[in-house]
Amino acid sequence: MKSIALAAAFTLAATTSFAGSLAEPVVEAPVAEPEASSSSAGSSSATVPVIVLLVIAAAVALGS
Repeated sequence: MKSIALAAAFTLAATTSFAGSLAEPVVEAPVAEPEASSSSAGSSSATVPVIVLLVIAAAVALGS
């Protein structure tokens, strides 16, 4: 009788250990990467060639 009670206790303990709990699972929020807007990146990269062209045009105009 003692071995049957022991087997029942182990069976109950094993099933509850794999059953999980009533607590809500902890889910981490996804990491949001900042989006680079194309207008700000495009305008800053286009500014340098425009300035270089203006300096060259001014140099040519002053040279002639």
